[in-house]
Amino acid sequence: MAYDLEFEKPLADLEKKINALQRKGDRLKPDEQAQLQTLENELRTRTEEIYKNLTAWQTVQVARHKDRPYSLDYIKFMCDDFFELHGDRSYADDHAIVAGLATLDGQTVMLICHQKGRDMKDKQFRNLGMPHPEGYRKAQRMMRQAEKFGIPLVTLIDTAGASVALPDEERGQSEAIAASLYLMARLRVPIVATVIGEGNSGGALGISIADRILMMEHSYYTVAAPEAAADILKFGGAHAALAAEGQRIRAKDSLEFHIADELVPEPLGGAHRNYRQAAESLKAVLLRHLTELKQMTPDELLEKRYQKFRNIGHFGRETTTETSQIQV
Repeated sequence: MAYDLEFEKPLADLEKKINALQRKGDRLKPDEQAQLQTLENELRTRTEEIYKNLTAWQTVQVARHKDRPYSLDYIKFMCDDFFELHGDRSYADDHAIVAGLATLDGQTVMLICHQKGRDMKDKQFRNLGMPHPEGYRKAQRMMRQAEKFGIPLVTLIDTAGASVALPDEERGQSEAIAASLYLMARLRVPIVATVIGEGNSGGALGISIADRILMMEHSYYTVAAPEAAADILKFGGAHAALAAEGQRIRAKDSLEFHIADELVPEPLGGAHRNYRQAAESLKAVLLRHLTELKQMTPDELLEKRYQKFRNIGHFGRETTTETSQIQV
């Protein structure tokens, strides 16, 4: 898989040299074999250095990579089986939300996921992974089923945001998202949410009120996409990279701010380099957190979930004594 992002240009040059030598096959001379080994080691070292120090905007680019694994890719490699359920029983079936029962290492879970499309036809079918109101209402139906049968809930988040077309607003988009938040805050089953790519705005939040929030190493989570934030601040979309830096949206930032509970390591060069390895890493972390959460009673889950979201964004306050010492 080619290194095709702008900041990967030094890696692309190395890869080009490696491919040229590899094409010789058995005709490689001893000195060329040594050169090939040196180049492969250099490529690995430089890839590690670059991906260890990605800027916020570079992280956005990786999270949006056209070849990055989507929810159905993770389901394929993580789950023994998956039975998809359709429809919100009120209006329609939203294909931007994929939901259903799955077996994860022998235990049944309810999956609710965003799903983007690969080719043009699939992107149109999935609405680019931006759910309509009926998508969130379908998710709510699955949440209630999970609670009824005592099944843990697992969500995979990867969306640029909820759909904002006029028909979506007419069908109650904001109410549908708010109802999801209200319901998830009160579900009496374990909930684990994972940001696998983009986690933007209320579209992501609508299925991410959880006991544990995980993030893939090169994903991001934010109240507004960098382009939207730049427009709101009157900078213009051309300054999205600047807005991204100010937003502190990388997975490591979310962990530092106690929004995310754990980062899931990705294969060298990003999850798009090795779907199976990325899925196996996520599966192991999911199983560990589900095991921990299943030890808690429903009342304990609700209380800890409540405290988790109450504490997000709390940076402390000055005491009266400290305030009185400030010289005017």
